[in-house]
Amino acid sequence: MTLPQSPPRSVLVAEDDEHISHLLQFMLRREKYTVHLARDGREAKQFIEHNAPPDIVLLDVMLPFFDGFALVGILREQAAWKSTPVIMLTAKTQEQDIVRALNAGANDYITKPFQPAELLARIKRLSGRKS
Repeated sequence: MTLPQSPPRSVLVAEDDEHISHLLQFMLRREKYTVHLARDGREAKQFIEHNAPPDIVLLDVMLPFFDGFALVGILREQAAWKSTPVIMLTAKTQEQDIVRALNAGANDYITKPFQPAELLARIKRLSGRKS
């Protein structure tokens, strides 16, 4: 008897740092996530406005064109995206930035440099995927 396969999980990664985006794609694909990469805020905004929501979103705060704070607001205004989990991933460590992100609608906030295993655990917890 074969067990039913769970549908593939997807993630939107909005990250302009090439090294970090490669690391995130590698980590997530190894965990069987389909990765949609946006290299700046404009690409992320386009994805949000024209696609069904993924299982989870990873947003850098400091992005060209639209920053992560603006993108969370745009994302939360889309009816289909209202409950999509969002993790902010950023070098900004000030309490005011963390509070601003959470107040804007982010579900979690991880500072760079991040620990890959911790980030994966948070992604799995928020996207409802078991380890």
